Amino acid sequence: TDVTKEASDMILMDDNFATIVNAVKHGRIIYDNIRKFAFFLLRCNFDELAVIATFAILGMPLPLTAPMILWINLVTDGGPATALSMDPPMEDVMARPPRDPKQGILYGRILQIIISFISQYLGTTFVFLLVYKYGFFAWGLSETERLMKAQTMCFVQATLRELVVVWNCRSETKSAFKLSWTSNKFLLVAEAVSILSSILIVYVPILRMMFGTTPLGIYEWLLVGSIASLGFLWMPEYLYEKRVFKWV
Repeated sequence: TDVTKEASDMILMDDNFATIVNAVKHGRIIYDNIRKFAFFLLRCNFDELAVIATFAILGMPLPLTAPMILWINLVTDGGPATALSMDPPMEDVMARPPRDPKQGILYGRILQIIISFISQYLGTTFVFLLVYKYGFFAWGLSETERLMKAQTMCFVQATLRELVVVWNCRSETKSAFKLSWTSNKFLLVAEAVSILSSILIVYVPILRMMFGTTPLGIYEWLLVGSIASLGFLWMPEYLYEKRVFKWV
């Protein structure tokens, strides 16, 4: 009756108690994906804010131009973050004990966010100072050309780093090496689009004019790629205790 429905905390429309289990499972999946989405976006935005604020306070040229920041936030971060919200469930989703309803959405991950954005902050700062201040990979270039080269490398490094770290956001207990790489097709598409668009921004003349970039050589790609890939290895190994190097 309507009275019993109003007095009930839960109503089974199909008279099947297995529906409760399915409801709990899907609720946990949704909650997990919200955590992944929030964790990824917060760590990405904090490091950009810290880098820009530091160089602005010091009165130095900014490592990233305004179009670069907008592109990273809207495309590089937006696509993978949306894909995380559609991530399939982890194998242990129903093996965990019930969580405390009072826990915040980022419970247990604040320290990870802080250390993660600090590492990205240090990586971007290192690349910018190495090229702009000390002239590495910019021999014989004017100050303006050095600045453009440094900003381009910082842009590529930040883009690759976030596309790498997003894989570590898929699980709080397992490394990306132990998860299926093809289970989330949306993430694969988002990664491909972000990488391709970043390459076009660096090499297509009209896009270079819009974003203030300059072409990079093989050694410059190797440098920024090496720095970006560190987030794939030591971050989960030492921060998340996922044991990347234990393959089983």
